[in-house]
Amino acid sequence: MTATADTERPPGALMAAEIAEQPRALQRLLDDGLPALREVAAQIARRRPRFALLAARGTSDHAALYAKYLIEIGLGLPAGLASPSTLTTYGGRPDYGDVLWITVSQSGGSPDLVDSTAVARSRGALTVAVTNAADSPLAATADLHLDVLAGPELAVAATKSYTSELLALFLLIDAWGGGDGSPARALPECAQQVLEDGVARDLAPRYRFVERLLVTARGYAYASAREAALKMMETSYLSAHAFSGADLMHGPLAMIDEDRPVIAIVGPGEGGAALAPVLDHLHQRRADVLVVGDAPAAPWAAAAVPLPATDERIGPVLHILPLQQLAHAMAVARGYDPDAPRGLRKVTETR
Repeated sequence: MTATADTERPPGALMAAEIAEQPRALQRLLDDGLPALREVAAQIARRRPRFALLAARGTSDHAALYAKYLIEIGLGLPAGLASPSTLTTYGGRPDYGDVLWITVSQSGGSPDLVDSTAVARSRGALTVAVTNAADSPLAATADLHLDVLAGPELAVAATKSYTSELLALFLLIDAWGGGDGSPARALPECAQQVLEDGVARDLAPRYRFVERLLVTARGYAYASAREAALKMMETSYLSAHAFSGADLMHGPLAMIDEDRPVIAIVGPGEGGAALAPVLDHLHQRRADVLVVGDAPAAPWAAAAVPLPATDERIGPVLHILPLQQLAHAMAVARGYDPDAPRGLRKVTETR
């Protein structure tokens, strides 16, 4: 892109284009990525790991959290979120025999993720890198690599790489457990429907002057609740926090009133049902609530973004789409450029 073209680019044009690309990116992964995913899943199954650890930062950390739910619920294996600094900053050297170490990173370039993966491999773990960069240092470091095939992502705020990570992790873990990935086949069409509806984007004026916001969910949906809060923070610079519905009840509920909007992601299945008592408490506190997902769960809500019915396990891919649109539209309405959040870079080189 030339300097002139970049100057003339409307604020948020890159992010908007990449949000719109997601149905195609998801379809590409389903069409072209399955053989590699199934081969990696077969290698994992042959190793029969007894424990899974997931390492990631930022947006990819939310995808890793999603994978934790998939592994523990679907496969019955304990899974945890790793702290790379225990291996890099502090020099810890645990015994990782029988451990599957999955590192999720859009760029595959963060030094602490590369270094911690190298240590985990040297200490006996089977290491898998999930990236959008097949030629990255992380891909070269791990035993196995999965390319999420999202294509180049130029906006600083990750959008299509996140949903492609979610789908890749679902397909990997589903195949590891002997599944055929069928629940995900309708995702590209559903994603296209959500993005074309644009309901959340039209809500931007309602939240234009908000400075504090809270996002909540339970179960699989919690990963995209955290991602939504991050998108609000990095594009509109507001104070956005994400809590699981359970954690919200353990103290943070006290700060909720009609002046602090709440976005509640109500997924299908058991996660959405578990959020019902939280919704009741929010109603009692007269909170301004936007429901994303199962709108009938809170008919009293100030606004709702209904989503197509889908398997609970892949719901987070759809949950984040309208909230990406909302974050983008809010940032533009507030006079910011969400393509280039101030002080942020596309690759964050933590150590």
